[in-house]
Amino acid sequence: MTSEHNYLNLIEELNRFGISLSKERNLDHLLEILVETAMSLTHAQAGTVYLTDKNQTGLRFVFARNQLIDLDKAGLLDVAKHSGVLPFRSTDGSENHANVSVHVALTQCAVNIADVYATEQFNFSGTRAIDQKIGYRSQSMVVVPMVNHQGELLGVLQLINACPKGNGQVVAFTSHDQSLAESLASQASIALSNHRLIQDLELIFESFIKMINQAIDEKSPYTGGHCARVPEIALRLAEACHQVQEGPLASFHMSDADRYEFKIAALLHDCGKVTTPVHVVDKSTKLETIFDRIHLIDTRFEVIRRDIQIELLQQQLLDAQQGQTQHTNGQADALRQKLEQVNSDQAFLRQCNKGSERMSEADRAKVEHISQRYLWLPSGENTPVAFLSENERENLNIVAGTLTSAERHIINHHIESTISMLEAIPWPNHLRNVTEYAGGHHERIDGKGYPKGLKGQDMSVQARILAIADIFEALTAADRPYKSPMKLSQSLGILKKMSQEGHIDPDLFEVFVSHKVYLDYGKAFLDEAQLDAP
Repeated sequence: MTSEHNYLNLIEELNRFGISLSKERNLDHLLEILVETAMSLTHAQAGTVYLTDKNQTGLRFVFARNQLIDLDKAGLLDVAKHSGVLPFRSTDGSENHANVSVHVALTQCAVNIADVYATEQFNFSGTRAIDQKIGYRSQSMVVVPMVNHQGELLGVLQLINACPKGNGQVVAFTSHDQSLAESLASQASIALSNHRLIQDLELIFESFIKMINQAIDEKSPYTGGHCARVPEIALRLAEACHQVQEGPLASFHMSDADRYEFKIAALLHDCGKVTTPVHVVDKSTKLETIFDRIHLIDTRFEVIRRDIQIELLQQQLLDAQQGQTQHTNGQADALRQKLEQVNSDQAFLRQCNKGSERMSEADRAKVEHISQRYLWLPSGENTPVAFLSENERENLNIVAGTLTSAERHIINHHIESTISMLEAIPWPNHLRNVTEYAGGHHERIDGKGYPKGLKGQDMSVQARILAIADIFEALTAADRPYKSPMKLSQSLGILKKMSQEGHIDPDLFEVFVSHKVYLDYGKAFLDEAQLDAP
């Protein structure tokens, strides 16, 4: 009856082990489950796992547990993790069979030793030294390979000191113990292979995202940095919200899977900019297209100056012929005043071309006045035209920034492209919200955003976080062609006003300030001169 009971307990524990492995995505937890289960079923006092290194040149320590000694407090875990790789080959190129774990890895055959101090097959000098340091006696040992279903070596599982009666008496591991260890290692290898496969797929996917952002970066240096920095702000703010215990955000929590999903959304939030024309994205002045057309206007002013100077010289010559020096002086003064006016108007238009936070009505009217003040004849034409073309007047009269309404629409269209691109991806279940998060960062709490005009209650917390991160990065960025980077105090002032006006979520802004997310990001990414807020 006892034997049957033990058998049922064994089956139950193996089932629990298999279920736990299938659910676990964290590598450290997975290895912990393996070691603790193996120790329990074989009555071992200690267990260690070594995994093959990235280049398959040796084994690296990853996890250990001892029932009698706190390995962490003894400092052994830290030493082991930094001890380097146990090489598969010696310096002369021969296989390293002196180390028992490496031997098992090379042969993929288990080794069962009754007393490691009594065998000469392997070099246990390191084991003896550690035992002496911590006051322990390693005796029996079983080491089994971890090989997946494709025959690929992943590592080895090492169990030490079988003590089945619980009285402290160490005995050799039985063949049954060895079989159990091999079975557990095999199951864990499959789970570990799946874990590595998921990691590889995630790495490929993230590399693809970085490739898209790099394409945007090389297309325009003014947006590539933005794509990389917004996730830094967004993830910091999301983590701060995760810590909130009271108020409207108290129910917001993130698992590791939630964090990863949000990270992907943040990285992809502007992927649609790959479709935006460079001359619009990089428009640093109002008249810039492929080149800055202010130079064409400068040329026209130069022609006007030349004509005035020619007129002055002709008048001087005529007056000299007629002996009218007094008239000449008066005429010269008038022409010089015209030249000063030309220079003043040219300087004014050049200043208008730079763009500003807000262009006054008086300045806009002056642009129209200048356009009519100087009539000129284009090459091959007989009828004088206004000094500025309709397109030039439209651009120079832009009220704020450097973009016309049509160009602003082109820029805004990037979010529609982003949504369209992301909707075309067959997202797995754990990334199903990426499109909603990334596609909502230009919406507003009051419903006046774009492209869908969503209101706050229609948006996820993650989308609202991205909205703040996107704006804050743009305010503080040093690589924009049309403005200087703002200091933290100025940026926070603008965000506060936006929170009061229904643009961004006031509760999230409060967390952004109270948890000093702005300062944490600023110290990592901004110039020291910008860090003027506590």
